[in-house]
Amino acid sequence: MKQNQLSFPGLGIEEFTIDAIAFQIGSVRVAWYSIIITLGIILAILYVWFRFKEAGLKSDDLLDFVLFVVPFGIVGARLYYVVFEFDRFYVEGDFGETLLKIVQVWNGGLAIYGGIIAGGIAAVLVARHKKIKLLKILDMLAPAVMMAQAIGRWGNFMNVEAFGGPTTLPWRMCSPRIAKNFFNNDLVTSDEYFKVLTGELGAHPTFFYESLWNIIGFVVIYFLFVRNKKLHKIDGQLFYSYLIWYGLGRAWIEGLRTDSLYLIDGVLRVSQLVALLSFITGVGLMIFGLIRYYKYGKGKMVVVIPRDKNGKIIKEEAIYPVKNEAKEEVKSNGTNNQRKRSGSKGKRKNKKRRR
Repeated sequence: MKQNQLSFPGLGIEEFTIDAIAFQIGSVRVAWYSIIITLGIILAILYVWFRFKEAGLKSDDLLDFVLFVVPFGIVGARLYYVVFEFDRFYVEGDFGETLLKIVQVWNGGLAIYGGIIAGGIAAVLVARHKKIKLLKILDMLAPAVMMAQAIGRWGNFMNVEAFGGPTTLPWRMCSPRIAKNFFNNDLVTSDEYFKVLTGELGAHPTFFYESLWNIIGFVVIYFLFVRNKKLHKIDGQLFYSYLIWYGLGRAWIEGLRTDSLYLIDGVLRVSQLVALLSFITGVGLMIFGLIRYYKYGKGKMVVVIPRDKNGKIIKEEAIYPVKNEAKEEVKSNGTNNQRKRSGSKGKRKNKKRRR
């Protein structure tokens, strides 16, 4: 069993033992990391299922997305991590052992941005095949991803990983594993190493920071845009909000971590760069979308999904009601009605004169 000692002395939580393995059946060991990640995925799927029902989409469509997006996301998250940490997996002269270490996801090592990229590509392909509006799907997936991330980070807690640098804050996390990591990476001196062991010094629990950040983001986006339809102006608004919120938080949190993947060793962190690009992209897309919305009219976009008698989508059409055009139409209709009324009055007067 993979056991670690952990404590939060500033919070009054004394040292306790945490086991990375939940249970074992024969030679098969099931890690808490795998269980927690799976739980996050299941809850995310349930959330999207409810949103699919609200949108009038079929459960078969959801099944297609799950069958492609989830596996693509997991594989993408793993490959992203392996590419930037290949030395940890490479066993010289033994391809089989190298491959085995790569597929052992339960030992940790998933990069969320790899999962988002690969899962996003799968979502695009499925949406195109099913002829469903992509931004509409991304609006459903974005909060679900935040939920899965918030839960999944606790898998890092069970492995005692994804922690930050040294700190004396009350919620500091202390462990012999952390002390060893700090010392081996020249983050602490010999004296500070013993301070981590005694609890005077600890690590930022960055796994918790990110989990909390995602929970807050999910709640804000859900109640601001999902439950309050008046503020949900454009398709893609939830997805753009996710890029902005998560990008902003991850850029800050990644700067605290000690296990970052580097594009340029010791200089440029991969996830921090991607987070900043995500934030900038989200802000740009949000501004562009809202400008188009207010320029072409303030009417809520209505999406019509024609289906055949078997329930299969024939073609999806988006109708954007335009405020100015609507006024002109009312005005023209009013003018026509006045002409009709004046014409009918004239006919009645002529009839009276004839009599």
